[in-house]
Amino acid sequence: MDDVVADVRVAAIASLTPLEELDGDPFLVDPLCARWAADRGYVVTRQLRVHGLRPDHRAPWQGSGDGQVEVFVAANDRVLARAPASAGGFAAECEDQGVRLEFADLEEPVYTARTKAGVHRGLSMPTAGYDGC
Repeated sequence: MDDVVADVRVAAIASLTPLEELDGDPFLVDPLCARWAADRGYVVTRQLRVHGLRPDHRAPWQGSGDGQVEVFVAANDRVLARAPASAGGFAAECEDQGVRLEFADLEEPVYTARTKAGVHRGLSMPTAGYDGC
């Protein structure tokens, strides 16, 4: 790792996946990009879980105009192919908005029943006030 930049603000992208598909593909929603960002000294300011969202929808871009989001990161291109309606359209919108788009190029971990349950808890418990710890 070359230079670590501590003030880069990142929005991590994961795919919002229907529950019936989650057990077969938990990687799509696993927030692994937070570790990638931390390793670079970046700060995750937003975690986006979306599925089929129009690239020009205003939700992902909230905070990009005031510097709260400087980089969007997805675990890999497979995740980005599921999150917005068009990965290419999202990349073009990033360019238009002046926000970098990066891939963490993370290898997909092997999920056991226990780690899948952890992903499920992480998705469902925040709505009940649980922070995942």
